[in-house]
Amino acid sequence: MKSLMSLWKVMLNELSIRCCTTSTARDLKTVSSRVEHEGLSFFTITLPSFGKDLLKSLDQGYVGSDQFCGFRRSGGLPAFLQGFLCLVFDRSSGVILQNPCTEAIYSIRQLTCVFEKIALECTEHRTRKAMQGYVQIESDIRTVDRRWGDFSQLTQLRNSFSMLFGDSIDRVNQDLRLSRYDRFMPKHGPGNTADRLVGNQKFYTASWTSRLESILPVGEFVIPNWRYRRDLRGIDIRDPGGELPVRVTPVPKNLKTPRIIAIEPTCMQYAQQSILRAILDSFEQDPFLREFVTFKDQRPNQLMALQGSLDGSLATVDLSEASDRVSNQLVRYLLAPWPDFLEAVDASRSRTADVPGYGEVRLAKFASMGSALTFPIETMVFLSIVFNRLRASSPHLRLEPLKGVALRKVRAYGDDLIVPIDLVRDVVSDLESLGFKVNKGKTFYSGLFRESCGKEYYAGQDVSIVKLRTVIPTTRRNASEVVAMVAFRNQLYFAGLWTTCQWLDEKLTKLLGNFPLLSPTSPGLGRHSFLDLEKYPWQTGMCYQRRSTIAWVTKAKIPENGIDGWPALVKCLTTGFNPDEKHLEHSGRPRSLSIKRRRVPLA
Repeated sequence: MKSLMSLWKVMLNELSIRCCTTSTARDLKTVSSRVEHEGLSFFTITLPSFGKDLLKSLDQGYVGSDQFCGFRRSGGLPAFLQGFLCLVFDRSSGVILQNPCTEAIYSIRQLTCVFEKIALECTEHRTRKAMQGYVQIESDIRTVDRRWGDFSQLTQLRNSFSMLFGDSIDRVNQDLRLSRYDRFMPKHGPGNTADRLVGNQKFYTASWTSRLESILPVGEFVIPNWRYRRDLRGIDIRDPGGELPVRVTPVPKNLKTPRIIAIEPTCMQYAQQSILRAILDSFEQDPFLREFVTFKDQRPNQLMALQGSLDGSLATVDLSEASDRVSNQLVRYLLAPWPDFLEAVDASRSRTADVPGYGEVRLAKFASMGSALTFPIETMVFLSIVFNRLRASSPHLRLEPLKGVALRKVRAYGDDLIVPIDLVRDVVSDLESLGFKVNKGKTFYSGLFRESCGKEYYAGQDVSIVKLRTVIPTTRRNASEVVAMVAFRNQLYFAGLWTTCQWLDEKLTKLLGNFPLLSPTSPGLGRHSFLDLEKYPWQTGMCYQRRSTIAWVTKAKIPENGIDGWPALVKCLTTGFNPDEKHLEHSGRPRSLSIKRRRVPLA
């Protein structure tokens, strides 16, 4: 706690100098007093709420009476951080200035949200509440499913979905109908599974399901070829009642609430990856979808958020619990024109979840975070909802011009949506009618602030902040915390907080003993800089004729779980070339992380 307080103090002093504010002594006194009484929650919960209220005030154009609760007022503004706030809002009325200072906006956000995402375990009470919320969402979805008739545009929504994705899904559907299984390249993910298999163990497939067998036969996906069909006798084909449920578990997010994920069974995860591969390959064949849907690139969303902050033409919409609120009945309705594809998607979907404190729960949602199909399906659903509203607003446009408008004004990356400003209220209404929960605190369309996919902009200026993800390490043994702290330091450097970086450099040098200047491309843990490395001392390595130095590097201990025989062949066929010569002996996510000193190239 003392280290976090010291870091916040250094950052406060540097940002006050950047913004030329009045004395910040009272701000520091306020934080010291409240941290003493409230503890870490002041940094991780209370201050981030202050930062969110700033965004609400920017969007509505004034500081409302319901903003900045819990902080004493002085005039129309909170007394806390008023030196910065006065550069954005009028001191007496609280109305936004004609030319607010973007540096002050950035500074307030950086000071209030820097510790928001520290990955610490929540209290047992908050975890139980999160699990209760997970179960409550199931009830909410069923309630919405029962009143589908209230959403008058359901048929038009399916038409819009077909206009956007119909041709691509047709190709996948045809491949399934003709049993072209070579188009469905499966793979195992690196994470955990509900049956607790890790790494190479997943290739010893012990179970399949009868639902999968009807559309994705085990013989086509588990064994290398039919020469090994005798090995299929040991695989348990489970009926729907005997399928393994997903394992719901909390993972650290912040002190306010944990992130709830669902860990899929191995066979389901394997099948989901094969369907995902087919979808992505089909999208690549469509010139429009290749630009319109980017499952791995957030930059289009970020650039459109920048445009929206410049001219106000685009809004950014964010959803709460988006993946958990996608109704399975809605997905089935949208995919009904493609029965084979629908069967494959439904067969790879887990129907029940093992929720701590509640036992097995029948799922009304399509899938939780943890399924390989959750992200692409929710993206397609949200794009269709926005496109459907765009169609309704421009009935005179034909399909191709309409797609051109969508390409310029509509985007979805999961639950991060970009929407034309004149349609945002209708889109929000449509989303809520279908049971989705719009996060009003992170949806922006009135002012000049926009946020999407981790980037924040105000009036065309980048005001994105840097967040600390772990506590400040006190020993080198906490390798993951050391790595996170080095990354945090380097992000601060490129954000221009150089005085704060100097403070962190002293801490890290004292901790590591050696914290050299390195290029971002070097494998070592070091200080990144705009400075020219050629002006600094260097040594030539003994093995390679290139500049090098001694630095700390990470060393991950990968679990031992060797495979041979046909499971090893399946891995090689499905994953392709692997540069690790021992990948058949060691695999999976590292169980532990350590750091060691060795010679590394400067760049």
